[in-house]
Amino acid sequence: MKRYSQIVVHDGNKNLIDILDISVLSTFAGFPIHVHAEGFRGTGKTTIMRAYKSVLPFIERIKGCEFNCDPQAPHCPKHKDLTFEEILEIGVEKIRMPFLEISASAKKGTVIGSIDLEKLMSKDDPKAALLLGTIPKANRGIIFIDEINRLADISPEIADVLLDVMGTKPGRIQIEEVGLPTIEIPINVTIWAASNPDEEPGPLEEVRKQLSDRFDFVVYVEKPHSKDVVRTILEGSNKEDRLSEKIKKDLYIESKQRLGEFQINEEIKDVLALCYINFSLESIRGLESILNGLKMLSALYNRSVNTKDVSFLAQCALKHRTDEKNLFEIIKFIENTLMSNRIKYGEYENNMIQKRKIEEIDNANKNNTKKNHQIPFFDKIKFMRWSIFPNKSNSKEKTLDPMNVEIKAPPQKAKSIIELKEKDVIKTEEELR
Repeated sequence: MKRYSQIVVHDGNKNLIDILDISVLSTFAGFPIHVHAEGFRGTGKTTIMRAYKSVLPFIERIKGCEFNCDPQAPHCPKHKDLTFEEILEIGVEKIRMPFLEISASAKKGTVIGSIDLEKLMSKDDPKAALLLGTIPKANRGIIFIDEINRLADISPEIADVLLDVMGTKPGRIQIEEVGLPTIEIPINVTIWAASNPDEEPGPLEEVRKQLSDRFDFVVYVEKPHSKDVVRTILEGSNKEDRLSEKIKKDLYIESKQRLGEFQINEEIKDVLALCYINFSLESIRGLESILNGLKMLSALYNRSVNTKDVSFLAQCALKHRTDEKNLFEIIKFIENTLMSNRIKYGEYENNMIQKRKIEEIDNANKNNTKKNHQIPFFDKIKFMRWSIFPNKSNSKEKTLDPMNVEIKAPPQKAKSIIELKEKDVIKTEEELR
């Protein structure tokens, strides 16, 4: 099995890697984001998903707990009623985030759980005990299902279980066995799946539409189109790089710490709400997936999201929830609306700046006028007379010799108009006094 550092990234699989990063971070933060990768045989979708096992971060659990109970919020029958002091007495340990698989031929008992025959048949102390299945063992981690469309077709019982697990966040699971009390526990697990829509029994949305809708994102994986990329894959020159894997693990830890620093602005929420109304979307899950994905993107990239982020996640979140024509119209609506609003906001800002400048100039003029009104009436007449009828004696004065005039240079070098700042041109009333 290839490690993450051995994956050759190209235009055909980059979208899947971006979405898987979002899903890993979200799972690490305690909120599953389910991902379905579609593509032809040989595109590497299964290889990429399995390779992520080498970069999954560590999680804390109650020591020895098969259900991977979070010490801060225990949920299994054995630990859910314990106090924090009692949990500390048991101890806490770190484990790699679980990554387990369910095959298309799996049985319900191995997926959910069944009676532990070893304990039941014990000669010394026979007792009925539960043997945990794949899903409860993967709590707070990831389950990978290859050929999800085939599983939905030949194992409808397991598909029903997945509907319960993926229907809410966290999901739920109910374990029933003869001789044992029924156990119902919350399950916080992320489902990753892969399929080839061109193979029998066909695309998942046609086999089990309800299950298809449970996936937050569907990504289509394509083969590489560059000769250099193909050569790199063939030569196997992309050797293991454990440092790059450590960097990826550290990225998840840092991103989780800054999740609360970013908020999705109201404008994006309004646009997504309008998409639901205007384009008659059947499920609101897709829009919730977009919002959750945007939060993860902000933390991963350490920046606010932009229009390109919204349209990218919208394509992945709505691809399996509406037809191709409607999806095209939705993406166009999102991009045009967000861009138009951004332009309008920019124009609004410029108009407000110009308005403030004009108001400051008007206020300065009003203050000067007010000062003129305070001049005594006689002085006003004198000022008008002097300006209209210049003093004759002044006109007879001799012209000054320029060579004898004392020149006083300004304290600073003159600036061009382009270099002048707003504060140099516009003065407040206090500065003019």
